[in-house]
Amino acid sequence: MASVYKSLSKVNGKENAKDVAKNGVRKNKQRVLILSSRGVTMRHRHLLNDLYSLLPHSRKDAKLDTKTKLYQLNELAELYNCNNVFFFEARKGKDLYLWISKAPNGPTVKMHLQNRKSYLHTPTLHNSNPKRVELTLDGSLVHTMEELHFPGNCLRGSRPILSFDSHFDSSPHLRVMKELLSHIFGVPKGARKTKPFVDHVMGFTLADGKVWIRVYQISEAEQAKSAKPVEGEGEGDGVAKMAKAKSSHSSSSKDPKETNISLVEIGPRFVLTPIVILESSFGGPVIFENKEFVSPNQIRSDLRTKKAGRYNRRADEGVERKGKMGDLGLRSSGGRVKERGELDDRVLFA
Repeated sequence: MASVYKSLSKVNGKENAKDVAKNGVRKNKQRVLILSSRGVTMRHRHLLNDLYSLLPHSRKDAKLDTKTKLYQLNELAELYNCNNVFFFEARKGKDLYLWISKAPNGPTVKMHLQNRKSYLHTPTLHNSNPKRVELTLDGSLVHTMEELHFPGNCLRGSRPILSFDSHFDSSPHLRVMKELLSHIFGVPKGARKTKPFVDHVMGFTLADGKVWIRVYQISEAEQAKSAKPVEGEGEGDGVAKMAKAKSSHSSSSKDPKETNISLVEIGPRFVLTPIVILESSFGGPVIFENKEFVSPNQIRSDLRTKKAGRYNRRADEGVERKGKMGDLGLRSSGGRVKERGELDDRVLFA
C-alpha cells in the first residue's frame, strides 16, 4: 500500500510541476550552505551563528580545513543540495573575509567584513524622511547580537523584507551583488523551518563604496486614546461614555491606519567591502576588481613603518646634534679639538 501511495504521489507531483510550468509561476528554491575556515575567533563564530539563526533555509557545516582549494566548496554544496555558499575566511585571527557564491557555475564575490564608524539613514516603511543614526563602533572588531544589546527581536524562522539602496542599480557589478545577496538573505516561501510571518527588515545601504547591512524589527503599536468623564455629569453618564469610547477604540484598532509602525534594530550589524568578483564559483577570470581597496595587512605595515620612521628620525637628529657639537669643539671626547687662545687659562697660568 505504501508503494502505491508513493507512486501516486510522484505522478501527482509531476502533474503539478507541469501545471506550474504551464502557468508560468516559478517556485523560488534557494538553499544556503554556511561554514567557516580554520582560525576564526569567538566573535566570528558568534556572528556566524547569528546569521544562521536569521536564515532558516540554510545548512551549517563544519569548518573547512583548507584555504587554498576553495573549489571543494562546490562539492560540499552539491552534497548537501545547496545552490548558494556563504563562507567565512579568517586570516591571522584578525581579518575576516566573506565569500558568497552561486554554486556550481558562479559568480563569486569576495568581500572584507568589518564594522565602521559613520552616519547612516535607517530605512522606513513609508515615504517619510529617514532618521539619521550615528554609528560609534570600532572598525577593527566584529560585534555580535549579544554585545550590542538591541531592544528589538523577531520570530525565529520568519521571513524578512529586503530593502536595497537605489544605487545598487547604477552599475553592473552592483547588480550582480544585489542578486547574490537577495538569493542568500531572501528566505523563500515554504522553505525548510520557515514560519508564515514577515516581522523584520534587512537593509542594504551603499555608502563610501561599502555595503552596510542592518536588521530591524517591524514594531506595531496601537495608538493610545484616553477617555475621561466630563465634570458636572453623573457617574452613570461618565461610565457609559467610557464604555462607548472603549468599544469605539476596540473597533478602530482593527483598522491598520490606527497603528503606529516603527523599526527597531535587532542586529547583527556589519559592513562589507567588495574586493573581487569571479566569473565562476570560487574560480575563473576576474570580472570586477576594487582598485580602491587596501588590505588590512598593508594598513598595519604602514603603521609600523610610520612608527619606525619616527624612531629613525629621532636617531638621525641625535647623530646630527652630536656632530654639530663636535664641530664646535663642545664635546669632551671626540670631534674637533678647540685651539688654545691667548686668554685661555692653560696659557695664562702655564
